[in-house]
Amino acid sequence: MQNANDAYQDIRDAVRDLCDQYPAEYFRKLDMERAYPDAFVDALTKAGWMAALIPQEYGGSGLGLTEASVIMEEINRCGGNSGACHGQMYNMGTLLRHGSEEQKRLYLPKIAAGELRLQSMGVTEPSTGTDTTKIKTTAVKQGDRYVVNGQKVWISRIQHSDLMILLARTTPLAEVKKKSEGMSIFIVDLRDAIGKGLTVRPIPNMVNHETNELFFDNLEIPAENLIGEEGKGFRYILDGLNAERTLIAAECIGDGYWFIDKVSAYVKERIVFGRPIGQNQGVQFPIAESYIEVEAANLMRYEACRLYDAHQPCGAQANMAKYLAAKASWEAANACIQFHGGFGFACEYDVERKFRETRLYQVAPISTNLILSHVAEHVLGLPRSF
Repeated sequence: MQNANDAYQDIRDAVRDLCDQYPAEYFRKLDMERAYPDAFVDALTKAGWMAALIPQEYGGSGLGLTEASVIMEEINRCGGNSGACHGQMYNMGTLLRHGSEEQKRLYLPKIAAGELRLQSMGVTEPSTGTDTTKIKTTAVKQGDRYVVNGQKVWISRIQHSDLMILLARTTPLAEVKKKSEGMSIFIVDLRDAIGKGLTVRPIPNMVNHETNELFFDNLEIPAENLIGEEGKGFRYILDGLNAERTLIAAECIGDGYWFIDKVSAYVKERIVFGRPIGQNQGVQFPIAESYIEVEAANLMRYEACRLYDAHQPCGAQANMAKYLAAKASWEAANACIQFHGGFGFACEYDVERKFRETRLYQVAPISTNLILSHVAEHVLGLPRSF
């Protein structure tokens, strides 16, 4: 399923060459050990892929979200899991678009060189979930510092990151005119914060995804670590969230193609009752349907990327791309595990691992129901349901 006219084929070929050095056995072993793919992420960094979105003047490649999405897609299509490293891609947008020149020069060259990792974003809280405007974590300015108190949950890659983008309330909800006001964005240096006001509690889960609960107890952050203007953090974070949803759509597309390639090859070779099972329409149709849906999601992914890179509103497209891609990859996963039969549950085939990994995206980083609510309200103009 190669497209000879793919404008990004050079990127695909280069990422695939790198991924070939980290075959399925590598990720299978990590999954069993619940370990982080340090060697793989280091290789991506040294090859420049993790600095794709950083402008050339700061040591990066100066590429757009479109190219970044192709990189993430190919990692998953090759059997890996971009969830270990995609945070740096979408967190970059907040710093690039809203950070000061001093902040960019301080952090971006070191991130591009691999001296620093920006892999984490602290937004979600136990009692608020995706109701972001109700967050309870506060940052109170005291002199030249902000003092942070509160709690976050499902914050990924903290243990393998040097920096975190943090959203906290700087003005109480009761004192703002609009509930989306009064929140601010900070860069937290995790090397200074952990054990000095920030406590990290890992959360074991069904996939090999390092995620954590965070507790802030009078954590002090230098005032110069505020990104942009105080109180406008919610608007700033939307850039990162739209990039996150679009990149994850691309990863789901990569997963979808992986499942389709895997099951297509298997059903051609699996002989039952004297014929390949792929000859049966009951097998063919779910695979063909999944392929059609992945292809359609792919188009919406590119539309979301195009708008994002043009600095145009893309919230609806980013959400729709994520919805379509997550749904398509899940259907492809179901077909793949079903037609592998018992072998689909055997670790050595990698289907069950990828099955678990792609299932996450029905829930995170935003559930499918909330995407439907967003489209109903903001695109179709229906009454707000909550």
